[in-house]
Amino acid sequence: MTWNVWWRFGEWEQRREAILAELRRRRPDVVGLQEVWQADGENLAGWLAERLGMHWAWAEWERPERWHARLGAEVGIGVAVLSRWPVLERAVVPLPGAEGADDGRLALHALVDAPEHPVPFFTAHLEPAPDASALRCRQVAALAGFIAEHREASAFPPVSTGDFNAWPDSDEVRMFGGYKTAPPLPGHVMVDAWGEYADPSAPSATWDMANPQVAAGGGPNIRIDYVHVGLPGPGGLGRVRAVERAGTAPIGGVWPSDHMAVLTDLVHPGADGGGR
Repeated sequence: MTWNVWWRFGEWEQRREAILAELRRRRPDVVGLQEVWQADGENLAGWLAERLGMHWAWAEWERPERWHARLGAEVGIGVAVLSRWPVLERAVVPLPGAEGADDGRLALHALVDAPEHPVPFFTAHLEPAPDASALRCRQVAALAGFIAEHREASAFPPVSTGDFNAWPDSDEVRMFGGYKTAPPLPGHVMVDAWGEYADPSAPSATWDMANPQVAAGGGPNIRIDYVHVGLPGPGGLGRVRAVERAGTAPIGGVWPSDHMAVLTDLVHPGADGGGR
């Protein structure tokens, strides 16, 4: 699963309960989270992991001052991974930033100790400015290089999650895929799970005006959150079986986030009969 959980904005205490409820209902094996907060000795990913009985890893952005100014408080922001299984390795890489507005974004890698085949798992949150496609292209190139450094740890293909803040047909998304245009480096192929495997008639927007937090800004309805998977391993290992949205409605009267999540079911012998 990938989910941008909207940092510490809005009714954050009620929202984290709603996030927790949706994760309990969906039971994902591994989750990439973006806009994760840390403050006063507490981390949202750690809070969720404790209640879900999961393992977790986190990476804090290096220059969050712009975010502090938006919230009016010094609250840490970063990306995180929740996992049903222990995290064997953790690594981070800085992503290129805009000149004069670099907030220190990072991509996080967690090698998840799933039975039989560890899972090389990644999560990232790209630049949101609508006119920043060129910067996002540089960011996905850095992410692709990071994946290349860690993908050989297992026969299971790499899984990359994140809020790309980009349309599915954008240069940066096609470039990161590497199969609809030239890849950022030779041999790099990461398949967009929704674009290639979802029911074409199913609602796909993860930034959706059905959510009042999105409607307040005027939309538009777009899919900007992604699960990408490398080409399947031996015997179809890592092949996408299903993909759907999650977090699509309020829980207890509260929307969990301004983003909807993407939940993908992959072939893995250690997960069959368990979570997703």
